Amino acid sequence: AVLGCALWVLLPRVLGEECPSPCSCTSLGEARGTRVDCGSRGLRSLPALPRLTRSLTLLNNSLASIPPGALDSLGHLHELELGDNPWHCDCGILYLKLWLGDLSAPALARLRCASPAHLRMKPLGQLSGNELGVCTTLLPTKCLQFFWRDLVLIAGVIITLVLVALALKFSKKLVCRLTLGGRRLRRNIPKSH
Repeated sequence: AVLGCALWVLLPRVLGEECPSPCSCTSLGEARGTRVDCGSRGLRSLPALPRLTRSLTLLNNSLASIPPGALDSLGHLHELELGDNPWHCDCGILYLKLWLGDLSAPALARLRCASPAHLRMKPLGQLSGNELGVCTTLLPTKCLQFFWRDLVLIAGVIITLVLVALALKFSKKLVCRLTLGGRRLRRNIPKSH
């Protein structure tokens, strides 16, 4: 029993699945994940959430937006409650709008803008691109980092292929010269009688 309690306390920390300090977490079983309740905690930003979060409550906080990419690692998430937050509907809300559009259209319809004034009480699901203003950065920072990494890798492969092709071209010429040169030497050797 003592070993079981020790594993229950240590296992989440070993796996990097600590419960964020302002929230409470309940295990739903090893295969089912974790229920994370961050409701009514006065949150102004999203805490680092356990990767195996299955149910997340963020009701009644002071969240105005969710940073791009913040929910992407939560592949086990099936339940999300985001109501009663003062959502600021500009380009910063675009990530949440798109993410919720993929996960839960009803949840998207229930969330409403708190600001700016001309969008107050408008459902996030009904926001159009014109209402959000000019959004220059649509991709999360992580996506841009992967893009530049991939671009450098592709450039490296192309340069390597060009160098290999040039090396093969010059090596064929060198082999031909050596082969032809060896034949000429044989022809020019005088025959002795």
